[in-house]
Formats: sequence, structure tokens, C-alpha cells
Amino acid sequence: MSTTTAALSGLRVLDLATLFAGPLAATMLGDFGAEVIKVEHPRRPDPSRGHGPAKDGIGLWWKLLGRNKRTLTLDLSSPGGRDVLLRLARETDVIVENFRPGTLERWGVGWEELRAVNPRLVLARVTGFGQFGPYAHRPGFGTLAEAMSGFAAVTGEPDGPPTLPPFGLADSIAALATAYAVMTALAGRGLTGLGQVVDMAIIEPILMVMGPQSLWYDQLGHVQPRTGNRSLNNAPRNTYRTCDGHWVAVSTSAQSVAERVMRLVGRPELAEEPWFAAGTTRAEHADELDEAVGHWIARRTREDVVSAFEKAEAAVAPVQDVRDVMEDPQYRALGTITEVDDPELGPLRMQNVLFRLSQTPGAVRWAGRPHGADTDEILAELGLPASAVAALRAEGAR
Repeated sequence: MSTTTAALSGLRVLDLATLFAGPLAATMLGDFGAEVIKVEHPRRPDPSRGHGPAKDGIGLWWKLLGRNKRTLTLDLSSPGGRDVLLRLARETDVIVENFRPGTLERWGVGWEELRAVNPRLVLARVTGFGQFGPYAHRPGFGTLAEAMSGFAAVTGEPDGPPTLPPFGLADSIAALATAYAVMTALAGRGLTGLGQVVDMAIIEPILMVMGPQSLWYDQLGHVQPRTGNRSLNNAPRNTYRTCDGHWVAVSTSAQSVAERVMRLVGRPELAEEPWFAAGTTRAEHADELDEAVGHWIARRTREDVVSAFEKAEAAVAPVQDVRDVMEDPQYRALGTITEVDDPELGPLRMQNVLFRLSQTPGAVRWAGRPHGADTDEILAELGLPASAVAALRAEGAR
């Protein structure tokens, strides 16, 4: 697919960020046609290149995070690197960075310098704690946001410790929020003609997806406890083991679905109980409901359980690991996993773009490229003569 048919074609983004929220936000923009230039230090590449498993010495996480990006090496703290960044900024719509507050200013490429060369620029600043406040200068990672936001406090079994996710949950949520914030700022630019600063603190978006806990506490003094797989808002809601050793998840957020589940498992009398009429009172009888549902499921295979729930129009899903995901027929129908040819590793399968657009779709055009692969080409596009490029190299700026 040509980038000229993509929704964000013509938008230029400089990705100065590392690990993981900022770069992932830039990836999401690149997936829909933005020209994304990944700027990395000449001697210290983005650490995501070395995170997690590798094949033939090539980090696989980077292949996902660096997709649809051209790669440029530049030492922003050097005079030559500063000058190149300001030249790039003149023709750029969005810069995404995640240095500690004040770092760009110390290098002479802060907001004042950037907007002086391009008043239409949007600068997205992604940090753990935001640009101001008592924690602003602390090093921040998604794990800290998962702890501070209350997520870990409500995750896990009631008698167990707070539980952290085994993947970058807060970073990924912040990436989604940053991409949304950038598009909002660009829409604002369409009204005012001016760019602006996006101040994204990783500790904030995850707090929003936690739901009304702040409101519950403010109005009722209610603090949500750890409940494992159960919910305080409805029941039955849990994971249940099938007779062939698999697990399924059942949800009954809707009253009508809860009633269908009880009829399906042969316990229609429970649906006639006065307490069954509301999710919160059903949750008070979770032991009884779990026993009824769990007993029925435990005598059947996963395939039979899912089929029976589907016929009954009740909500169930198999608990899948990545092997199941890669073969799941619904994901296949949606094209959720896509394949891209990579010059280094050959065909790669990875997550596709986040959503489908009927007229201006996105696409994964290439996987993450080698460190600095496009440096000379990008510098030439800036009009730098060979002597200037050589001077940058001698300075260690590229």
C-alpha cells in the first residue's frame, strides 16, 4: 500500500523517545502513514533493541516498536546534533520525547528554541510523572505507574500480594493516550495555526482506565479490594477449568446474560432468587454461583463449553496463550496478525495496526530497521554537504 492513501500521509514525526510509551505512540502514527524518523544516540541505541528474546543477535521487540520508522543517529547534546535537530524541526509536525524535564532545555533544543524555528510544531513530552510537581525529576517507568495508580493494589488474589502485569501495560496505555493527544493538538493547530506542548505523565492514563474508583472513594469512602478474577459488580465472573485441562472465562455484566448462564448450567432456580436481580447482589453470592457454573464446565471439554455458551447467547471465551492467538479464527478474520518481509530475518508475524479504516487504511510497511540505517539519506535530504556530514561524524554527533 502506498503511504499516499494513508490517513496521516504528509505528517512528519521525529521520535526522540525510548522505552516504551513515547516510541509506541510514534509507531501508532507511523502505522497510518506518518513519516516517522527515529532518532537514536550514535553509541547508545534505543534499549528496546536489546529487550527480550533475540534471533541471530537481532532484538525482536524492536522489530515491532521500530516498524514504519526510518532510523537516524544523532547526539542531541552535541552542537552539531543540536543544529541538525533544529533543521529537522523546521519541516516537522510532531516531536515525541521522553527525557527527564529540563534535558532538552539544557541542550539548547527546548520548547522555546523549537517553536522559534517552527511555530506549528507539536512537542509531545512523555515522562513518568509529568513536567512539574514534586516527582517530576524522578526516573519513571510503567511499573511505577502500575503501582501508584492503584492497579497493582486491586490485582491478585484477596490473600495474596499486589500483582504487577508481566508486560508494559501502563506504557501501552500511555502510548495510546499520547497518540490521541497528538492528534488532538494537531486538530487544535488547524484552528489556531499554532502548535503546542503535550505534557503526558505515564501515571495518569492508567488511572483513567481504572474506572470510577476515585469517585467511589470521594463519595462513599469505598476502597476496592483485591478480588482475584471475581468482580464486585457482577457474578458469575471468573475463570473455570474444563475437563480437558483448559480454562474459559465467563462474564455476566448484563443481567440477561447472567440469566441465560444459569439456565444453561441447569440452575434456573438461582435466577429466581431476589438477590439475582442486580449485579452487586449477585456478586455477594459469588461462591454459590461459581460452584454452579464451575461444576457444569468441569464436566465438559473447552470446545463443548464454548459451543454451548454460543448457542445460549451467553458470554464466554477460551483463556488463550500466544499460540492460540496466532491461530484463532476471529483474529484471522480481522487480520489482527499480519506478516511483513524483513531484510534481516525474513517473514515476520506481528500485531497489525490498531483498527481498520474503510477509506484511508493503515499498514505495516516494514519492520524495525537497523540502528542508523537511514542517517546518510536523511542528512542528504536536509541539504547537508558531504563535508558537513563528515564534520558531524568527526564530532561524534552522528
